[in-house]
Amino acid sequence: MVAHHVSASNMRVGAVRTMVRRMSSAPAAKPACPNFSSGPCAKRPGYALNGLADAPLGRSHRAKVGKAKLGAAIQQTRDLLEPVGLPKDYLIGIVPASDTGAVEMAMWSMLGPKPVTCVHFESFGGEWHTDMTKQLKLPNITNLQGDYGELPNLSAINWKTDDVVFTVRAPAHSFSIPPRSPSLSHL
Repeated sequence: MVAHHVSASNMRVGAVRTMVRRMSSAPAAKPACPNFSSGPCAKRPGYALNGLADAPLGRSHRAKVGKAKLGAAIQQTRDLLEPVGLPKDYLIGIVPASDTGAVEMAMWSMLGPKPVTCVHFESFGGEWHTDMTKQLKLPNITNLQGDYGELPNLSAINWKTDDVVFTVRAPAHSFSIPPRSPSLSHL
């Protein structure tokens, strides 16, 4: 009996080793340029470090030099886009390129004509609710707030009439809605 147990255990260890070897072997095909993802990143052709000579490294975008750089980038964008049809009265802004920036841009450009339900249960959604009420000053907002990390009662959402701002994933807080959540089965 003991010999059988040891044998089964050795078989499991051997299977795990085989699986690990297969997972750690080199891929059959590799990209032409292996520098991708969050680092190291490929540099543009002709890149040289002296191109950063006037870069305000370590300075805030709120500092005088940061504001000047952002202002110049906005003006260059205007100079590029107006000749091809951007109306002169359109405003151009630079926002963070993260999901938070994307949601902010969507909120500022799309919310307003319809009632809005803000579903939030973590800090990003809470900030978006604050923006809707204090910055956008939308007239008809339903605040559907759950305890931190807990979903509120989603049956209270009027999906037919309201625009809904809903945080599905909050990676900074290690929280996400399960993909097959019963609460979201009708979506």
